[in-house]
Amino acid sequence: MHTSTLIAELPTSALPQRAIRVAVVGATGYAGCELCDLLLAHPRVELCAVYGSARRADEPTQRLTDLFPRLAGRTALVVQPLDAAALATSGFDAIFLATPHETSHAIVPSLLASGMLVLDLSAAFRLSDPSVFAQAYGFTHEHPHLLEEAVYALPEIAATEITQSNLLAIPGCYPTSVILPTRPLVDAGLIDLDRGAIVDSTSGVSGAGRKAELKTLFCEVSLQAYGVWKHRHRPEMSEHARIPTVFTPHLGSFDRGILSTVHLFLREGVAESEARECLTQAYGSSAFVRVLRAGQWPAISSVERTNYCDIGLAAEGRHIIIESAIDNLLKGAAGQAVQTFNVRHGFEQTLGILAPSASREAACLA
Repeated sequence: MHTSTLIAELPTSALPQRAIRVAVVGATGYAGCELCDLLLAHPRVELCAVYGSARRADEPTQRLTDLFPRLAGRTALVVQPLDAAALATSGFDAIFLATPHETSHAIVPSLLASGMLVLDLSAAFRLSDPSVFAQAYGFTHEHPHLLEEAVYALPEIAATEITQSNLLAIPGCYPTSVILPTRPLVDAGLIDLDRGAIVDSTSGVSGAGRKAELKTLFCEVSLQAYGVWKHRHRPEMSEHARIPTVFTPHLGSFDRGILSTVHLFLREGVAESEARECLTQAYGSSAFVRVLRAGQWPAISSVERTNYCDIGLAAEGRHIIIESAIDNLLKGAAGQAVQTFNVRHGFEQTLGILAPSASREAACLA
């Protein structure tokens, strides 16, 4: 995986003004719907087609608005069954994959061969080590060369590399909430790496997807841990935050959002003020990361249905506690994918995500 701490934006005026023709695969899920919502409003995009990720060809067709009435009046697109061969010859400029890992793994090579830009929201290309991937996801990666070529597309960290690749692996929701507040501190040498990181995160039920499960039913859902020691996002955090990580996820009884608490240890002689200054400097010009003032703490209500990540921190001695909040379906999935798409094309990162009247200064207020 290629990463960088640089942030760069190319001049929009240097780009062609025609609409970029895109499609969404996996449009019937929560993240897929959010993608469609954003792309339909994007001034430089034409959403040409939407596909299911597993629907059989013999099932009755449905309009996207049948599944998500909130999109009524904005599109007449019909959800098509996924046909990988036809998709590869469709001529679209870019494909967003909100698909299972196995599906992305199977179809990405043919899409890349056709010259398309691929923004993959699955974890199929997020890890650089095929053996770690196989252990986490339960099958052998058959395209290890693509793991070398893929960019781990966290815009605040890898903006330069995003402009140089056609395979953009959109980070997971939990890892986004952990890497953003942790990585600048690690890169600056402020953290004792031997002590590792301990992370507790709580996600809304939408993080479990749209499939029906007993534990996510309205009358059954409750705050509880799951995936202890074995959650698939743990190796992603360790690799891209660049620190060994112990991760415990929790299911919360709310629909969307993630609150993460990260425990780190500062190196000898490093003060809390240095850590705060490091994060403030790292994200001072960021459109979507807000480092809160001392004494303020992130809340899911402050970031719900936005693409923001809010960060708060405090230290006692060398032990520093950092909290972050994101919307798992936006900054943790669809919003981040569109932000990455904007970076790849040299657009303002906020294009199609914030209302046109929202200034960069307003977006960066802490």
